[in-house]
Amino acid sequence: LCITMMGVMSFWTGLMGIAEKSGILKTATVRLSPLIHFLFPELPKDHPAEKPIAANIIANVLGLGWAATPAGLKAMEDLAQLEEKRRQTGYLKNVPKDTASNEMCTFLVVNISSLQLIPINMIAYRSQYGSTHPLAVAGPAFLATCISTLAGVAVCRVMCRRKQYKSIKKDGWK
Repeated sequence: LCITMMGVMSFWTGLMGIAEKSGILKTATVRLSPLIHFLFPELPKDHPAEKPIAANIIANVLGLGWAATPAGLKAMEDLAQLEEKRRQTGYLKNVPKDTASNEMCTFLVVNISSLQLIPINMIAYRSQYGSTHPLAVAGPAFLATCISTLAGVAVCRVMCRRKQYKSIKKDGWK
Protein backbone atom coordinates (compact mmCIF):
# COMPACT_ATOMS: atom_id res chain seq x y z
CA LEU A 1 0.00 0.00 0.00
CA CYS A 2 2.77 2.43 0.94
CA ILE A 3 4.63 1.81 -2.32
CA THR A 4 1.45 2.34 -4.35
CA MET A 5 0.55 5.53 -2.46
CA MET A 6 4.11 6.81 -2.76
CA GLY A 7 3.86 6.46 -6.52
CA VAL A 8 0.56 8.35 -6.66
CA MET A 9 1.89 11.02 -4.30
CA SER A 10 5.12 11.43 -6.27
CA PHE A 11 3.22 11.75 -9.52
CA TRP A 12 0.87 14.47 -8.29
CA THR A 13 3.52 16.34 -6.30
CA GLY A 14 5.63 16.38 -9.46
CA LEU A 15 2.71 17.76 -11.44
CA MET A 16 2.27 20.52 -8.83
CA GLY A 17 5.97 21.34 -9.16
CA ILE A 18 5.66 21.55 -12.95
CA ALA A 19 2.56 23.73 -12.59
CA GLU A 20 4.46 26.11 -10.32
CA LYS A 21 7.50 26.37 -12.60
CA SER A 22 5.40 26.81 -15.73
CA GLY A 23 3.42 29.70 -14.25
CA ILE A 24 0.13 27.84 -14.03
CA LEU A 25 0.00 28.38 -10.26
CA LYS A 26 0.65 32.10 -10.68
CA THR A 27 -2.21 32.35 -13.18
CA ALA A 28 -4.43 30.31 -10.88
CA THR A 29 -3.54 32.63 -7.98
CA VAL A 30 -4.70 35.62 -10.04
CA ARG A 31 -7.92 33.80 -10.96
CA LEU A 32 -8.51 32.69 -7.36
CA SER A 33 -7.83 36.18 -5.99
CA PRO A 34 -11.54 37.13 -5.75
CA LEU A 35 -12.28 33.91 -3.84
CA ILE A 36 -9.27 34.44 -1.57
CA HIS A 37 -10.36 38.00 -0.78
CA PHE A 38 -13.91 36.81 -0.14
CA LEU A 39 -12.64 34.19 2.31
CA PHE A 40 -10.02 36.51 3.82
CA PRO A 41 -11.46 40.06 3.66
CA GLU A 42 -8.82 41.51 5.99
CA LEU A 43 -5.91 40.14 3.93
CA PRO A 44 -4.17 43.04 2.13
CA LYS A 45 -4.27 42.98 -1.67
CA ASP A 46 -1.18 41.29 -3.22
CA HIS A 47 -0.01 39.95 0.15
CA PRO A 48 2.66 37.20 -0.08
CA ALA A 49 0.26 34.75 1.61
CA GLU A 50 -2.03 34.75 -1.45
CA LYS A 51 0.19 32.45 -3.53
CA PRO A 52 0.58 29.67 -0.94
CA ILE A 53 -3.12 29.93 -0.04
CA ALA A 54 -4.04 29.50 -3.72
CA ALA A 55 -1.58 26.59 -4.13
CA ASN A 56 -3.06 24.93 -1.05
CA ILE A 57 -6.63 25.34 -2.30
CA ILE A 58 -5.71 24.01 -5.75
CA ALA A 59 -3.90 20.99 -4.31
CA ASN A 60 -6.83 20.22 -2.01
CA VAL A 61 -9.39 20.59 -4.82
CA LEU A 62 -7.35 18.10 -6.85
CA GLY A 63 -7.34 15.72 -3.87
CA LEU A 64 -3.62 16.15 -3.17
CA GLY A 65 -3.75 16.76 0.59
CA TRP A 66 -0.10 15.83 1.12
CA ALA A 67 1.00 18.09 -1.74
CA ALA A 68 -0.95 20.93 -0.09
CA THR A 69 1.00 20.69 3.17
CA PRO A 70 4.11 22.73 2.21
CA ALA A 71 1.95 25.51 0.76
CA GLY A 72 -0.25 25.43 3.87
CA LEU A 73 2.75 25.78 6.18
CA LYS A 74 4.08 28.71 4.11
CA ALA A 75 0.66 30.39 4.13
CA MET A 76 0.41 30.10 7.92
CA GLU A 77 3.93 31.50 8.28
CA ASP A 78 3.03 34.50 6.07
CA LEU A 79 -0.22 35.05 7.97
CA ALA A 80 1.66 34.92 11.30
CA GLN A 81 4.07 37.58 10.02
CA LEU A 82 1.12 39.74 8.98
CA GLU A 83 -0.36 39.37 12.46
CA GLU A 84 2.94 40.33 14.09
CA LYS A 85 3.18 43.40 11.85
CA ARG A 86 -0.35 44.37 12.90
CA ARG A 87 0.65 44.06 16.56
CA GLN A 88 3.72 46.26 16.05
CA THR A 89 1.73 49.00 14.32
CA GLY A 90 -0.85 49.08 17.11
CA TYR A 91 -3.66 47.83 14.87
CA LEU A 92 -4.29 45.03 17.35
CA LYS A 93 -4.62 46.10 20.94
CA ASN A 94 -5.07 43.72 23.84
CA VAL A 95 -4.51 40.65 21.65
CA PRO A 96 -1.99 38.27 23.24
CA LYS A 97 1.04 37.24 21.19
CA ASP A 98 0.66 33.88 19.39
CA THR A 99 -3.11 34.32 19.08
CA ALA A 100 -4.46 33.06 15.75
CA SER A 101 -5.92 35.74 13.50
CA ASN A 102 -9.26 35.50 11.71
CA GLU A 103 -7.36 34.73 8.51
CA MET A 104 -5.40 31.92 10.16
CA CYS A 105 -8.54 30.33 11.58
CA THR A 106 -10.40 30.59 8.28
CA PHE A 107 -7.44 29.14 6.38
CA LEU A 108 -7.20 26.26 8.81
CA VAL A 109 -10.90 25.46 8.42
CA VAL A 110 -10.76 25.67 4.60
CA ASN A 111 -7.66 23.47 4.58
CA ILE A 112 -9.08 20.88 6.96
CA SER A 113 -12.47 20.69 5.21
CA SER A 114 -10.50 20.13 2.00
CA LEU A 115 -12.98 20.70 -0.81
CA GLN A 116 -12.09 17.92 -3.26
CA LEU A 117 -13.12 17.65 -6.86
CA ILE A 118 -11.02 14.51 -7.33
CA PRO A 119 -10.47 12.38 -4.19
CA ILE A 120 -7.18 10.87 -5.42
CA ASN A 121 -6.39 9.03 -2.17
CA MET A 122 -9.75 7.35 -1.98
CA ILE A 123 -9.67 6.36 -5.65
CA ALA A 124 -6.15 4.96 -5.23
CA TYR A 125 -7.16 2.97 -2.12
CA ARG A 126 -10.25 1.57 -3.82
CA SER A 127 -8.24 0.63 -6.89
CA GLN A 128 -5.50 -0.95 -4.78
CA TYR A 129 -8.00 -3.16 -2.97
CA GLY A 130 -9.74 -4.34 -6.15
CA SER A 131 -12.85 -2.17 -6.35
CA THR A 132 -14.71 -2.69 -9.60
CA HIS A 133 -15.68 1.03 -9.68
CA PRO A 134 -12.99 3.03 -7.85
CA LEU A 135 -14.36 6.35 -9.20
CA ALA A 136 -17.83 5.74 -7.72
CA VAL A 137 -16.79 7.63 -4.61
CA ALA A 138 -16.01 10.88 -6.49
CA GLY A 139 -19.55 12.33 -6.55
CA PRO A 140 -20.44 11.68 -2.90
CA ALA A 141 -16.98 12.85 -1.78
CA PHE A 142 -17.35 16.10 -3.73
CA LEU A 143 -20.80 16.72 -2.22
CA ALA A 144 -19.60 15.95 1.31
CA THR A 145 -16.55 18.21 1.03
CA CYS A 146 -18.67 21.03 -0.46
CA ILE A 147 -21.01 20.86 2.51
CA SER A 148 -18.18 20.70 5.06
CA THR A 149 -16.33 23.62 3.45
CA LEU A 150 -19.46 25.80 3.25
CA ALA A 151 -20.36 24.99 6.86
CA GLY A 152 -16.81 25.73 8.02
CA VAL A 153 -16.65 29.07 6.21
CA ALA A 154 -20.08 30.04 7.58
CA VAL A 155 -19.00 29.26 11.15
CA CYS A 156 -15.78 31.24 10.65
CA ARG A 157 -17.73 34.25 9.38
CA VAL A 158 -20.14 34.13 12.30
CA MET A 159 -17.31 33.81 14.83
CA CYS A 160 -15.28 36.63 13.23
CA ARG A 161 -18.28 38.96 13.32
CA ARG A 162 -19.05 37.92 16.87
CA LYS A 163 -15.46 38.68 17.89
CA GLN A 164 -15.64 42.09 16.17
CA TYR A 165 -18.95 42.84 17.87
CA LYS A 166 -17.52 41.98 21.30
CA SER A 167 -14.48 44.22 20.75
CA ILE A 168 -16.70 47.11 19.59
CA LYS A 169 -18.99 46.61 22.57
CA LYS A 170 -16.01 46.54 24.94
CA ASP A 171 -13.92 49.36 23.41
CA GLY A 172 -16.71 51.43 21.89
CA TRP A 173 -16.99 52.75 18.33
CA LYS A 174 -13.84 54.38 16.99
